[in-house]
Amino acid sequence: MNSGVNQSILITGESGAGKTENTKKVISYFATICSSGKRKEGEASLEDKIVQTNPVLEAWGNAKTVRNDNSSRFGKFIRIHFNASGKLSGADMVVYLLEKSRLTYQQPLERCYHSFYNLMSDHVPDLKEKCLLSNDIYDYWYVSQGKTTVPSIDDKEDMMFADEAFDVLNFSNQEKYDVYKNTACMMHMGNMTKDFVPVGKEEQAEIK
Repeated sequence: MNSGVNQSILITGESGAGKTENTKKVISYFATICSSGKRKEGEASLEDKIVQTNPVLEAWGNAKTVRNDNSSRFGKFIRIHFNASGKLSGADMVVYLLEKSRLTYQQPLERCYHSFYNLMSDHVPDLKEKCLLSNDIYDYWYVSQGKTTVPSIDDKEDMMFADEAFDVLNFSNQEKYDVYKNTACMMHMGNMTKDFVPVGKEEQAEIK
């Protein structure tokens, strides 16, 4: 930082090695020692916003695999910006290679992305009603082919963290519920696909 030259940290390793946890620690470290100290009244600080991206990214990008209960199923390139005095001035992130196939199929000992099970946890009282969801995760084929619960994960608590994170990140209530509804759409879409009938050899289908 003193030299004014860009620095990089590469966090890599096999599944379960601790990449996600170490990334959170690095971000928290920079947010603590490089805090700008500036905060508008009634608004979260820049440091809080950077740290609070984690619950959202984990809910919509992490899933249980055979080897790891909280495996990141995507790569991310995070840029943290500092001003001339070495204080945090912003951050941006590039997300790539999300494992899309997990949305429609899971191995028996694996689970889809945490967000689907977070929605079903009843932390947000009116969420199921607004998203037209039932009380049974097994009503949704796309997300119930493998495990639906994980002993090391509290879906209700994770939903609380994600819901609070959206508030810190300045999502309006409408924007927050739009995210939840789009997530629920995937669950409903899985039930629709059961009625799809392929048409010829082309990539199209009819509904029974």
